[in-house]
Amino acid sequence: MLGIPFVRSLIFTSLLLCLVAASSAETLKITSTPPGATVEIDGIALGATPFEADFPGGYFHRTHTALGQRLEHPMIARLSLPGYATREINLTVGPMNWIDLHGHNHGEYWLVKSDHFHADLELISAAFTGTVAAVSAAQPAAFQLDLSLEEIVKRAKPAVVCLKSINAMGSGFFVTATGVIATNAHVARGDSTLLALLPDNVQLQARVVYIDADLDIALVKADPPSSNYAFPYLVLADVSAVQQGESVLAVGSPGDAMLFSATKGIVSAVGKFPSFGPGTWIQTDAPINPGNSGGPLLNSRGQVVGLNTLKITKKNVTGIGFALSSTDLLTVLHRFYPEIPGTTVRVSAELPADSAAATTQLAESSTPPASSPVSNSPPDGYGQLTITSEPDAAEIFVDGKFHGNAPATLKLPAGSHAILLKSPGRPDFSRTLELPKSSKLNLKALFDSPPRL
Repeated sequence: MLGIPFVRSLIFTSLLLCLVAASSAETLKITSTPPGATVEIDGIALGATPFEADFPGGYFHRTHTALGQRLEHPMIARLSLPGYATREINLTVGPMNWIDLHGHNHGEYWLVKSDHFHADLELISAAFTGTVAAVSAAQPAAFQLDLSLEEIVKRAKPAVVCLKSINAMGSGFFVTATGVIATNAHVARGDSTLLALLPDNVQLQARVVYIDADLDIALVKADPPSSNYAFPYLVLADVSAVQQGESVLAVGSPGDAMLFSATKGIVSAVGKFPSFGPGTWIQTDAPINPGNSGGPLLNSRGQVVGLNTLKITKKNVTGIGFALSSTDLLTVLHRFYPEIPGTTVRVSAELPADSAAATTQLAESSTPPASSPVSNSPPDGYGQLTITSEPDAAEIFVDGKFHGNAPATLKLPAGSHAILLKSPGRPDFSRTLELPKSSKLNLKALFDSPPRL
């Protein structure tokens, strides 16, 4: 029989081993091409690529002891680099239930999928080609031609896509003939690529190229099957033209139902709804179900007035769905397409689903020079411009192209550049700057206080 001292020693040794296991750490590494991208995890900037940080070992593999640390929420890494499309990486898998040897449930946990993640960042100039079409609220009434429901569906459906990932399914729609797709961020978040299923059963790989950190809006890019192919796309209408009580049509692929189905309703209300997040919301009684997220909400002229986003699911509550307004989508698109011809869309181009090639001018993709800089010093023919703002996070536009948010260090071709910074609620800050070759300049934008109401 074992003596009491030996048993105590055995218990102490076991506890010591548990404590060592609980305190052990493993290294998480995140890299990118090009390097230097800011890494945010759970909304907190932690460093730049190549990035390394130690996390508890229990985050990487199941903890077998009550003393081990568990990850009790999903983790997403956001990589951003001026001039490149922002990428989000889902670092974890879960949730799973931790049940001990006695069958007691200790709650949910997540596991980090790998100790090394890598992202190939895509140039904004390469991703956001083509043009976006929109109609102004001030367009003459004579051009606002109502269509039958059958005609709206016939014209709009070819531009709607079903987006699938390993764990989710949603909807989206083309906003350019070059393959830019608008959808909800919660459809695309955490995935680098999605499967895009078109109504004609064509399947394409679509890259997640931008996710708005605040609005539930994402932009996805599918490459055309051939160089002369033009995707059918939809036209956006300003939300100020939406009237309470007007008819709307939702198109998408709800789960457990037929793909690319349409449902009809009316606009129940339009306005801010902080409970669901920033932006302008359209409340509708058109049935919106899981899988509809990201699909278009169309007016009687076949123009997109919103992205179907969510519905209220409560006992004894039916017929309350919400779409983020097309104006919020236009705000995001303006970062990459500063000039959206909202007042020049012709009636024949309102729904170019079967004539996109005739009504769209495809923009040439801007290819970076072979000597595009990734080092800390600008190469020959380039200069370096560091931009800061007060307050922080102003949107940076250089020569009409969105380059991320301040503070940022940009490597630009030597010469004259038009610099524009935007901060919500404040007058724009603009400068014309001459950037000498191999120079390193600093520019700070001091914004005036917002006007008092």
